[in-house]
Amino acid sequence: MSNNPSEPKPSDIAANREDAQMTIKWNNGEETLFSFDLLRNSCPCAECRGGHANMKSEPDDSMFIIPLMDAKTTQLTGIKQVGGYAISLSWADGHSAGIYTWHYLYSLHQQQEAKRQAND
Repeated sequence: MSNNPSEPKPSDIAANREDAQMTIKWNNGEETLFSFDLLRNSCPCAECRGGHANMKSEPDDSMFIIPLMDAKTTQLTGIKQVGGYAISLSWADGHSAGIYTWHYLYSLHQQQEAKRQAND
């Protein structure tokens, strides 16, 4: 988790379950559109990362490689704020252990944008 006060924070978070996408508007004017697939693939919890030793403050590049199919694992059922620094996402398969910090989500946003620009 970053304690940098100048690091962007969400000003709005909205989930569109029909399109299976989450939109985050950042307080620096940027906007991110995350697929539920990517959010589930990048779940930062110890179980999904393969143990505490593999947990990082930034997402791993492998999150962009394996898309999940429309299944209970990628059906978002809830979003809960965790203090003033993160959100927790709940999925239809019962998984809800991941705490997505603002730093982690913004890092994921930057990685997604870099990949998009590299493919343009």
